[in-house]
Order: sequence, then C-alpha cells, then structure tokens
Amino acid sequence: MRLALLLSLLLAVLGGPALAAAEAAQVQVYKTPTCGCCTKWIEHLERAGFAVTATDLPDLAAVKREHGVPAHLASCHTALVEGYVVEGHVPAADLQRLLRERPDARGLAVPGMPHGSPGMEGPRPPEPYDVLLFGADGATRVFSRHGAP
Repeated sequence: MRLALLLSLLLAVLGGPALAAAEAAQVQVYKTPTCGCCTKWIEHLERAGFAVTATDLPDLAAVKREHGVPAHLASCHTALVEGYVVEGHVPAADLQRLLRERPDARGLAVPGMPHGSPGMEGPRPPEPYDVLLFGADGATRVFSRHGAP
C-alpha cells in the first residue's frame, strides 16, 4: 500500500510537469537577431507555459505578408500558434484566451511596441494599449484592453 502511494506521489511530482509540457501550445516566433524585446516576450510566453521556438531572420516583411498581417498592425515580431497569427507584444493571457475560445479570425495583434506590454517593461510608466483581433480582410475589433482607460 505504501509503495503504491509513494509511486503515485512520485508520478504526480515528476510526471506532472512533463505531461503539462507535452500539452503546451507550440509557438513559432519570427524575429530579428538583435531584438531584445522579442526575446523578453518569448520569455514571458515560456513562463506562462508555452513551448516557443524562435527563428531569427534579417527581415520579417515576407513572413508578415505570407501570414496576412496588415501593415497597420505590424510590430517587431510575428508568431504562429495553432493556426493563428500573433503580431507583437500580445500578453500570454490573451493568447491563452484565443486558444480557449477559438474565434473565427486570422489572429491577434498589438500594433507598435507599447510601453509596459510584455517584453516592453521598463522605467517609464506603462501606457494603455489594446489587443486587436483581426480577420482575413484586415478588419479589427478590440479583443482586450490593458492599462488605464
């Protein structure tokens, strides 16, 4: 009886993280080699449980074009996860919500590089920003709001 309990406990402790990692959403990030805020955003996703692979490219224009990111939504990195495009400094919680709700959309975007968004933290006060859900036609709607009004 004690052996069975010990084995169950051992499996829970050692197997739990391995099972969770096996189920983690795989995120492919395209970024430039020198982008520090992109690296910080990747670390933010990994802390939230995402499995991230990063590919450094000298220019991301072709990736953005190929995956239908409208120019007015562009940011410093583009990611792909489970059929969605994620443009810019989208918080992990919004990415988790996207994958849970699975809306009919191309993806999420945080245009530009708003101060205080994941990967863009620093000494300056955070600025409010919206995470936009965008469709194949480029139409957007607010998916979530962050910061003051």
